[in-house]
Amino acid sequence: MKRIVAAVVTALILILGGGLFWLDSLFEERDAKFVPSIAGELDAKSVLAVFAHPDDEQLITGLLIRANKKDGAVTRIITSTKGEAGTPLPQISRTEELGIIRHAEVLKNGYALGVKEQLVWDYPDGGLADANYEKYVARLKNQISLWQPDLIVTFWPESGFSNHADHKRVGRATTEAINRLRALNPETAPKAIAYILAPRPMMQKFGGETGSIVAGNQPDPTHAMSGEGWAKIRGWDIHASQRGYVQKNYGLPPAIVHRLYDKEHYYVQTY
Repeated sequence: MKRIVAAVVTALILILGGGLFWLDSLFEERDAKFVPSIAGELDAKSVLAVFAHPDDEQLITGLLIRANKKDGAVTRIITSTKGEAGTPLPQISRTEELGIIRHAEVLKNGYALGVKEQLVWDYPDGGLADANYEKYVARLKNQISLWQPDLIVTFWPESGFSNHADHKRVGRATTEAINRLRALNPETAPKAIAYILAPRPMMQKFGGETGSIVAGNQPDPTHAMSGEGWAKIRGWDIHASQRGYVQKNYGLPPAIVHRLYDKEHYYVQTY
């Protein structure tokens, strides 16, 4: 009887281990070059992340932390909206105050990540693609010119990580702002741009139609690095109004997801 029980337990362990290995493999892009730090790889001493919503910075915690702690780089974030049209998960405030809450959450998380400066703009959440494109590009261009980062991090314009229209507009406008700055003076313009990419095997397997669109509109990632999962887990506690987001979308809590989804993938373009 003991042998039977032991055999069953062993079989269950093997099945569970195999399942976890398979899940972990869905979050990998094996052809990407693994580096300790994107900023370090590019010798970037200043980094600017340009995103659409509070909690978008959760996608690049590894890059921000390692740029700051390992490479001594100055890190900054522009968040283009206050996230007022998001879905609270859970409901921790009145709906009409969600933008105020999420504004505070992104500032708090940025501080925890060692970010030196943050701007949270007031473009409409869910309506960024309808905002005046030329004025938005000009605003980005002016701020980039003021801060003069070596490296810009943003969304890939054709996929936006999740096919979100706001994400795609941010990626497109940021890329255009960099191109215009480089046309004016390549010496003071950013030297590189890193586009955060979603792991395609996971998107194809579990992302449904949106996942297929994202995977089909992303380039092959050039680089991968540690995502500092512990900081992402902490970040979801800080983003209290969105704490249930990971559970809702992945079916597992952040403490498990970010032990499987433990890398960040980037397409890096240098100039």
